[in-house]
Formats: sequence, structure tokens, C-alpha cells
Amino acid sequence: MHIHVDIAVKSETDLFLFYSPHISLYSREEKIYCCPRANQRKQKTVLKGEIFFASRPNQKFYEMIQNFRETLEITPISTTDLIEAYKICVCVRKRPLNKQEMNRKEIDVVSVPGNGALLVHEPKQKVDLTKYLDNQVFHFDYSFDETTTNDMVYKFTAKPLVQSIFESCMATCFAYGQTGSGKTHTMGGDFTGKQQNSAKGIYALAAQDVFHYLNHRRYADLDLSVYVSFFEIYNGKVYDLLNKKAKLRVLEDDRQQVQVVGLEEVYVTTAEEVIRMIQTGSACRTSGQTSANANSSRSHAVLQIVLRRNDRATTLPLHGKFSLVDLAGNERGTDVSSNDRSTLVETAEINRSLLALKECIRSLGKNSDHIPFRMSTLTKVLRDSFIGENSKTCMIAMVSPGMASCEYTMNTLRYADRIRIGLAGFHIIIIFVFQRATELVKAMEKTSYNIEMGLPDIVDHSRKLMGLCNAA
Repeated sequence: MHIHVDIAVKSETDLFLFYSPHISLYSREEKIYCCPRANQRKQKTVLKGEIFFASRPNQKFYEMIQNFRETLEITPISTTDLIEAYKICVCVRKRPLNKQEMNRKEIDVVSVPGNGALLVHEPKQKVDLTKYLDNQVFHFDYSFDETTTNDMVYKFTAKPLVQSIFESCMATCFAYGQTGSGKTHTMGGDFTGKQQNSAKGIYALAAQDVFHYLNHRRYADLDLSVYVSFFEIYNGKVYDLLNKKAKLRVLEDDRQQVQVVGLEEVYVTTAEEVIRMIQTGSACRTSGQTSANANSSRSHAVLQIVLRRNDRATTLPLHGKFSLVDLAGNERGTDVSSNDRSTLVETAEINRSLLALKECIRSLGKNSDHIPFRMSTLTKVLRDSFIGENSKTCMIAMVSPGMASCEYTMNTLRYADRIRIGLAGFHIIIIFVFQRATELVKAMEKTSYNIEMGLPDIVDHSRKLMGLCNAA
């Protein structure tokens, strides 16, 4: 007896099954009938990713999420959107479901409506087994959905920082998130299978823009040269990825300047040279197996693009520096395949450095007198990015969309949200002072007008001016 399968398409990824005595599979573009074996071999082409069976796990949650999404107003980020000027920018990027998640018929629990917003539809179940969604909303400076390209992410995150280093700034851009969430894809470039296109990552895009600005007439008179270094931090130790993973020392001199002793800075003249160095260094990174990724980066990789002035009277003084950081995954000790002592120490060191990074960024955002950069090796080597008024930072929080990754996605978003909330008080103060200043200017303009017109309320406005000054 044959089984008939009719697949009715509700949406591109929502197909429902009905059974009858003959087999036939329908997709949007073709119809395949049960036939002799020779003909079956000729007609086995079905669009990948089109068929999702109604027997998928958590079908009820899937339907609830789809119904909720229909109520959302979606305004994805576009090339015409305004790029804001931030001292510290916190944004989030969602990757698409990968092949393994598709094969497991996982459901997507993350929505990105746009305008900096991101929602997590956290599946929950009551005591009486009633299923419901806990829809949690997060707000960041920018939010990127799964269709956003690396070029678009770069435009709103790292690109504004490239120009800043020509203005003598110290800039940092880093990708944070769970293993397998897309950090290395974002920073290092697109993957086709196991092959990575290093020309399509933020590393390479930044290098291309550096040479674009270097040749721009606005900066031509600065007489600058470009140098590149690439190193990793593993278990609190620093290794040079451009010099056979030579072990380096991190020292602080009597002027409180942190030096990575022995780090090779390579003089470069083209973006293509930088891309080749990225490929060489990336192949040397320390990796390990986790529950989310068989080849997870277990170290922090730091690519630094340095501008130096060609001043022969001195030793090429620093003009600006851009540190681009691909952080190790924020795993728990139980998430790695091996739970031996060395692996647990490795995980603890990663988490300690990520905590230190968060505290430094929060202190930087508040213009704190004390920034705890000595808490970890990672924050030590990035010290000059945290100290001083001419520093700028961008954080890209990477999240996985699958239901199985929901807990890790929430942890990543909470980490990013704590940084954003830590900055919120500082931003509110700025806004408050700006509003006070605006009122002050308006009052002064009105007072000047009254003086010219000879009106009698000059004293009242003078009192208002004094009150505003005292309040501010």
C-alpha cells in the first residue's frame, strides 16, 4: 500500500502534511510522483530547505512565534539609514539557521523588527503543561537580521571608526557571542563550506578603507605609514600569529604604557597584504571542540592596524590605532567536549577576560577616573583603547537563532544589555545638560529680543537664566 503525501504551503518554510494512498511530493517549483525505480532516480531533485514536516519538534511553539511575528512592524536596516556618531556603540547581529539546525528541524526564536530592537521568543511551559512564549525585547544602537551582509554590518559598526584613527583616535571593534554564533564569519569573512573568504570580513574591509583614507587629500599631508600586527590571547598568554606563534610578554613601563614585548609589527602598503596576513594568522589560532562547534576558536584574536608618522627625528610616533577583536566563545565548562582540568581552566580564563572587558567598557562609557584594565591580559593589551578621551569602541553581539541556543542567546544579550544600561546613565546626563543648555540659549535669545524692543520683563528672564545655571 502506498502513502499519499500532500504538502500545503502556508509560507515558504511552513508546510503541512496530509496522507493518502499515493506518494507525491509538492514543492513550489516541481511535483514528483511515485514511479518505477529508473524514473525515480531521474526525478529526485527537491529544493533544499523547502520541506519542513508538520511532525517537527515544538510545532506548537513554531506556530505561536509565527502568529506573533505577523503583529510586528518590520523595518530592517538599510543603506539609507543615518549612521550615528557614538563614543561607544553596542549592536547585535542574528545569523540564519545553519544546515545542522535545519536538519534537526529547529525553530527560529529570534526576531529583528529593526530600529535597534531584537526580540527573543523564549518557549516556556506552565505546571499544567500549557505552552506559552516569554517575548523579551532588547534595544541596542543597531540590530541586524539574518539577511544583513558583512558589508552592511561593517558600514554601521567599524567603518566610522576607521576614519577616527586618522584623527588620532584609538578605536576598538569586537565581536562577542556563543561559539557558532558567527563571530569569525563577521570579523574574518564569509564561509563557503570550510573555505573562508577573508576579503569579505570586517578585518579586510577595514584594511581597504584605511588605504582609501591614506591616499585621500585630506590626510595626505600627515605623511603616515601603516603597520599590522596579529596575535592571540590564550589562557592569559599572548602569542604572535605572524611569527610562528612566538610567546610574548605583556609589560607596563614606568609611564604606565603597556607594551607587548617582541610583537612583530609588519609594514604594509596594500589591503591585499593585510588579507594575506589575516589568512596566515587565522590558520594558526588555537581551537577546540564544544557542543556548538567542532572547531571552536578558544582564544581571543586581535588584529591591530597602526598608523605611524614618518618623523625621522623620532622612532615613528603613534598617530592612531584600530584593534579588531574576534573574542573566544562565552561557553560554560560543561559545554566543551572535554571536561579535564586544562579545559576547565581555559573556559574560566575566557569568562574572566570577558567580564573584565565588560567592566572596562562600562567604566569608559561613564568617563570613570578608574578603568580596571589590569583585570585580564585582554584588557591590558587594549589599555590605550580605554584610556583617554580620544578612544572609541564598538561591540557586535552575535546571537544564534535556534531554540536549542536560546539560553546562550539570552546570556549574550544580557551581557550586551548590561553594557548598554551602564552607558545609559551617562547618556541621560548628556541629554539633560544639552536640554538645559538649549533652554538657556532660548532664554538668552528672548532676553536679547526684549532688550532691543525695550520690553519690561528683562529682570524676569535674568532670574530664569540664573535659575537654569544653578540647576545645571
